This record gives sequence, C-alpha cells and structure tokens, in this order.
Amino acid sequence: MKTLCGVLVFCGFTSAGHAEEPDRTKIPLELPEFKGKIGKTYKESEAAWQNPVPAPEGAPNVIIILLDDVGFGQVSTFGGLIPTPNLDKLASEGLRYNRFHTTAICGPSRAALLTGRNHHSCGNGFLMEWATGFPSYSTMLPKSTATAGEILKCNGYTTWWYGKNHNTPDWETTVAGPFDRWPTGMGFDYFYGFNAGETHQFYPVIFENTVAVEPDKSPEEGYHFMTDMTDRAIARMKFSKSVAPNKPFFMYFAPGAMHAPHHVTKEWRDKFKGKFDMGWDKYREIVFENQKKMGIIPADTKLTVRPEWVPAWDSLNADQKKLYAALFENFAGYFAFTDYEVGRLLDAVKELPDADNTMIIYIAGDNGASSEGGPDGTLNEIKNLNGINTPIEEILPHLDKLGGPESEPHYPVGWAWAGNTPFQWVKQVASHLGGTRNPMVISWPAKIKHDDKPRDAFLHLVDVLPTVLEAANIPMPDTVNGIKQKPLEGKSFLASFENSSFKGRSEQYFEVFSNRSIYEGGWKANAQHTFPWRQDYAPGNWDKDKWELYNLNEDFSEANDLAAKNPEKLEELKRKFEEAAERYAIYPLDDRGAARLAIPKPPVPGAVEGGDTYVYYAGATRIAEPAAPPMKNNSWTLTAKIKTTGEKTEGVIMGFGGVAAGIALYVEDGIPIFDYNYFEEHTIVKGKEALPEGEVTVEVNFEYLGKKDEAGKGANIALSVNGEKVAEGKMEATVGGRFGIDTFGIGEDSGQPVNLKYKPPFKFNGEIEKVVIKIKK
Repeated sequence: MKTLCGVLVFCGFTSAGHAEEPDRTKIPLELPEFKGKIGKTYKESEAAWQNPVPAPEGAPNVIIILLDDVGFGQVSTFGGLIPTPNLDKLASEGLRYNRFHTTAICGPSRAALLTGRNHHSCGNGFLMEWATGFPSYSTMLPKSTATAGEILKCNGYTTWWYGKNHNTPDWETTVAGPFDRWPTGMGFDYFYGFNAGETHQFYPVIFENTVAVEPDKSPEEGYHFMTDMTDRAIARMKFSKSVAPNKPFFMYFAPGAMHAPHHVTKEWRDKFKGKFDMGWDKYREIVFENQKKMGIIPADTKLTVRPEWVPAWDSLNADQKKLYAALFENFAGYFAFTDYEVGRLLDAVKELPDADNTMIIYIAGDNGASSEGGPDGTLNEIKNLNGINTPIEEILPHLDKLGGPESEPHYPVGWAWAGNTPFQWVKQVASHLGGTRNPMVISWPAKIKHDDKPRDAFLHLVDVLPTVLEAANIPMPDTVNGIKQKPLEGKSFLASFENSSFKGRSEQYFEVFSNRSIYEGGWKANAQHTFPWRQDYAPGNWDKDKWELYNLNEDFSEANDLAAKNPEKLEELKRKFEEAAERYAIYPLDDRGAARLAIPKPPVPGAVEGGDTYVYYAGATRIAEPAAPPMKNNSWTLTAKIKTTGEKTEGVIMGFGGVAAGIALYVEDGIPIFDYNYFEEHTIVKGKEALPEGEVTVEVNFEYLGKKDEAGKGANIALSVNGEKVAEGKMEATVGGRFGIDTFGIGEDSGQPVNLKYKPPFKFNGEIEKVVIKIKK
C-alpha cells in the first residue's frame, strides 16, 4: 500500500524519539536513518523502529471553511440581515478580518487558497467550464504548485476534503482519470464531494475519493447534501481523534452553499417570510448603519450609489417585488440552514481532546454575492448561464417549486448588489471590492485572544497557506516529488493574531473575465469590463475600458473616483498592472461568456473510429458533460442494441443532464420515448406501440439545423425501432452551452431526472448490449 508521499502512515505516533528535526524542504520525507543494529540473526541484532516523520511538536489541527458566493453585507457577523449565529459565536471567540480578498470567482479563488499562488500562476485564470488551451486558463493545476493538502500530509497531518471541488478539470473526472488532479491526487487522504462549480443539493453528483456514489435516501425522505457532508466530516474527525489523538488533521470544508441552486426546505424558507419586503435599497441602508455601529467599516465610509443596472425598488411593480422578495427569502433560508449545519461541525470540534489547539479559518465566500440570476432572478439558473434570461411572467406561475428539487433558483441582480454593501459591483467583477472582498473569521483558542475590533490588514487568499505553514512550523518545500516548486506568492499573516496594527500586503493584482485591478500601498486602480449576468456579451475593445482610481486609506468602499484628479497616479498603477500581467501570466485576456462554454476540451476517452463514434455499455454512469459525447450543436445518431420483455420493459437507456436541461431515451410500458428538455420545455418523440420482445435496436437520429460554429439552433428528430421510423419531432432551438450540473449515463438516469414523470435512477430492466453514439460534424 502506497500513499502520495511514498511512506506508510501509522496512527498514534508522537514526536518521541525524533530529537533531530528533519529536513522538511523536500517532500516526501524519507524514513529516518535506522539506528539499530543488524546481525546475522535476531539474537545479534537490535531493533529500532523507523517511524514516519510526525508533524512538528504542537502543530494545530486546521479547519478551513470556505462558503461560496457570499457578499460582504449578507452575514449578521458583518452587519448583514441574514442571521448567522454560529459564525457570530466563532467571531466572539476569535478575530474578524474586514479587508480580506478573493479573486472574484469560484475555481480561481480555491486554487489560490490551496496553493498560496495567484490563480493565473497555477493555471486557474478562470473556470474549468470556460477553460481554454492556454496554460493560465487550462485549469490543469501544475505539479510545481503543490497544495496545502500535499504539503501537510507529507509532514505528518491527516488530510480531508469535503464538499466542492472546482479545481479538477471536469473532462478528467471520469472513471478513466487521470486522478492526479483529483483531491486524492493533490494530497488529500479522503474526499467526499462534487467535482464542479455547483451541484444539485437534493440530487448531488457525489464522489467518495474517486468513486461515484449515490445518496442513501431521496429528497422526499429528507436528503440534503449539506447535512450529508457535515455528518461525514464530523464522523471522520471524531474517528481520527479516537485512534490517533496526537496526530493533527487538516480539514478543507467547502459546502456548495451559498452558490446556486439555492435549495432548502419550506420550513427554513418560511422563517424569512416578509423579512425583505423593504427591498434592496433599504436593505443596503440598514446594513450600512449596522456595519458602522459594529465597527466593521470606518465611521467615515461612504455608501456607494446605486448603479444604473439596478432599478430602484420603489420603481418596481407588485409582481416584481413579489418574485424578487421570494427569491431572496429562499436564499436567506438556505443560508440560515447552512449556518446551522456549520454550527454542528463547530460544536463537534469543541468535543475534541485538543479542541483548543484547533485553528479554524472561516472564509464567508470565495467571491462576492452573485448576480448570475439575471435582472429578474430565475428558477433555472442553468438557462441563465447559457445566456438566456427568463421573463418574469414565465417564472411567477411556478413559485410553488421555489427551493425544491424541481427548481434551480437564483435571486436577481439587485440583491447581489445589496449583498455586497457598502461596495460597488458583484461576483466576477474582480475590478471592484464587491467582487473580491469577503468576511473572514479565525479562531484558535490556544493562540488567539478575542478582540472585538476587526483586523484591517489587507489580505488575500494566497496568504492563507503561508499562515497555516507558519502556524504548524512547516516550511514551504523547495521540491515536491522531485519537482521544483514555484515560490509562494502569499505571505503569512500569523503576526496579525497578536498585532492589531499588522498591515498585510502592499501589492496585489486582480483579474477575472477581463475585469481587472491593481492595488499598491493603499491605492487601487480598477477597470470594469464585463457583466456577469450577460453570458452572451463579449465587448472586446479592452483599450477603451474606463480606469478608475481610489485611495483605500481614505475611502474604504471605493466611493470616490480620483482618476480625473490624479491622472499621474492612475498611469503609474496601470503600468504596475502591466508588470503584474507579465509576471503572473495573466494574458491573453478573454471576455467571451457562453461562447467559451462551447469550446471543445481536450480529447477524452471513449471516442473511436476517428474520434466521432462513442461506444458505451450498461453501467457507464456519472460521466461529466465535457467527457461525454458532444451532442450539442452537432448532428448525431444514437443506436441502442437491447433485449426487452415487451410492454413490461421500462427504464432509462441513456440519460444526459437533469431538471434544468438535458436529453433522455427511455422506455415506459414498453414504449420508447426520446425527451429533449430545453430548459423545462420538453420535446417528446414517442413511439406508438410497445417494443417487441427479444433483441431490439432503437435509434435516435438528431439532425442539427445550425451551421458550423452556430450554437443553440433547431433540430429535426427521428425515432426508429429495428430500422423503421416510429415517431419524429422538430425543435426551434436547442441547448447551445451546457445541460448543467448533472452527468451522462447508460442504463439509468443518476441524480436529477431529465423528466420528472419518472423517479430516478429509473434503471432499465431489460438488457443493454451497447449504446453507440456517432457524431456527424
């Protein structure tokens, strides 16, 4: 049995017998030199165990909690109107940080956190779903940027990852791997979570280590992924401390919350009925005053003005107010539920034998509040991410689904803007603090004394790993598995635990989706470029972007643009950004939204006969969308060779996608049915009689009507049985980007159902010899 670090790890060891501190600059660490004596037989020999090198004496347990898509002005701990009592309690025991920064987007933030390098430096300039074939944007984490998991594991820690993994290219998440960029290949002993930007909380796409697993109960039976992952994290933490109480652990706890889809039960949602009827303008005013009273922001901070892309709440009609308030009530319910579940984890920590020597770093958001719900919000956010907004009159009749398994909800732009009080802009907009400034709380009873005044050091995600390493007395290794490491680009802020005047970083760049900024010595220059709610929009013309200038030493919220008053300083900072762009490999800038989703990813296993034919057998399930056949924006045929029992035959032959969008070929009462779910508009092509008993060939011929490089155009569909056409249909539009957050599979529809008329997985009860999909490009 081998581990990543090339040594066996024995439980329960201590530092006894290791008087000499090992050289930790090169990992994996070799076993210590044998100190005994070897003779011809055991009688002339002296045994001396070569125990693996333990963690340094006194090294703390470390838990990093990273929420998703949280605004600076949402949690009660930082003045927001969503009660987070468990985060409040943690802050009352530790420290709050009010100038902590993320990258403005999920995957890049996580790469920076885990590696201590800027996101472009480790190949994660943007998201894997939008990956391109440039080193800074491939999302293929290089071996020269080892993660916290790998470094700590090789230095005597046990390491676990729960929840979201947005740092494994999803075309590498099949059973064929490669697995070296999965959590277990990046230094984590155990992984339980999902490999994507988001997952359906009632029908999650879960992997345990590298094996796809399914929930043990249905949504109707009370399943929710947030509870599931918390239960597992608590159980493993307690188990580990039972068998190895002296061995420290590193837990990366990364819920899908608060990313869409905002899934929560009616019980939690109803707690907030009517709580946000005041609207987003008044919400900001209340939160702003709270933040000043609590000392979260300086007393002289200005509340930034409402932008033109957010309508005044008082200008909205009754239907708009009803929908927008309901969507945010649902979000608040989900957040309160998430805080409750995190609270269970924090309570469990207090029961550990070394609870006081457990450092908890709780980062509320990997970017600011998200505007990806569009102007009106949505019950189908995958549709929005494909560049298609849903009119309000089409949403309101379905509000009874809000928060439940049939929905994938997201609130509108205005609540994202309000959620980032007192700042401008939102998630993805790395140019401004609304996209990049997030609350952080740290507790470590053994080392941190509570201070009610927030620490105001200017910090970034890249600073977290250096801080953890210093706390554990572990150096950043020069080489890992023989590969020379890129230097850490973050710096430890451990000194801020005791020194309230610690200043933090003097310089930091920001860039996501061509929204860019540079900070130096209190000054910050910003260039906003794209609109997160417009995935169909790619303006180009980067040279025409308007640059703004702010002095954050005097202007906490970026309210006073000094570009016209101080053009020399602005030009100086623009040059600094160019230098950073070269140093950290930011180029090429790319502002394409939905168009990048359709870019083919690296060749994946499965294609034969020149790369246009895919052959699958029963049991081929949980294949991520980029690793599945390219059945969008192309013509194709699907040929299934099956054995049936006539009208008793039922189940899914092929399922791809889920409730938001997808396709399925299934059999009901022996009748073959092809269903194309175009964002909840179903085109059904159904046979008229049951399949004959015995060996049968069912074929779907999909004729795409768009030209090459045209996405989302219509299609003609024909369904045949044993070579004879039995039904046909026509579509005016098809999904041009992605079906969403579920997967492709043969013989069942794992996870979300494409059609809610059947209950997943709706396994095929006949026999599947094979399914052949031929792409006609």
